[in-house]
Amino acid sequence: MYDPKGNGKERSIDRVRFVEARPPKHLSGIIHRYLEIYTENSLAEEYQFHALPDACTYLIFDQLNIDVAGVTRLKASSEELSLGKSFHFVNVRFLPGVWQHDLIPVSYGLVKDPYQGDLPLQGLNNELKGLQFSDQQNLLSEFVEELLKRKLVKENIVTQKIFEQLEDIHSVADMAEVAELSARQLQRVLKASTGFAPHDFLKVLRLQQSLLGEPSLSYADQSHFIHSFKKATGYTPARYSKKFDV
Repeated sequence: MYDPKGNGKERSIDRVRFVEARPPKHLSGIIHRYLEIYTENSLAEEYQFHALPDACTYLIFDQLNIDVAGVTRLKASSEELSLGKSFHFVNVRFLPGVWQHDLIPVSYGLVKDPYQGDLPLQGLNNELKGLQFSDQQNLLSEFVEELLKRKLVKENIVTQKIFEQLEDIHSVADMAEVAELSARQLQRVLKASTGFAPHDFLKVLRLQQSLLGEPSLSYADQSHFIHSFKKATGYTPARYSKKFDV
């Protein structure tokens, strides 16, 4: 199955905490993980967060600034974002294709401005503030359950089929066959549900599999892999492995 990695932590900095938690079973087809990232003490320099493309949509809550929250997703390349010297974020990482972005738009990159959308994210952020991460997950689950009722998120059968047979997918044609769709149908369905064209979706899946050390989504050759990895992350695989811990 698809097990995306959303970030690389710099090996030279050990005072930034990353915590991940699985969702309850009844939300496992919607949510990949709950995440918390924070500093225990102020850092000497601003922290550069390396966000990896994973085709997932995120709810992001800034616990140090309640007004800052949002619905966000990266494009098909990574981005380095400055989080400052002190920060505390709580996130929900949704599986690709479950967020209905035609109903509630997503942003590109990490939200840093006050939320202006229709969801009550600032109110939820205020409820989350000061709670332990385990208690925050209960509130987040309740919120996602409400999103399900409103059909703002829903399970995506097409991406589920793709994730279940990742080892058999080496091309967009393979992806269409696994999804039991024509190439044109796959283009329409993936673009509408994930925001990605099939070839970009495949690039993201390949990158994520390479980060897991699983060659099931193989590249044509090593030079192709290195070129594609550098284009997506800004680093060669060797430099990335030396700088970041995934």
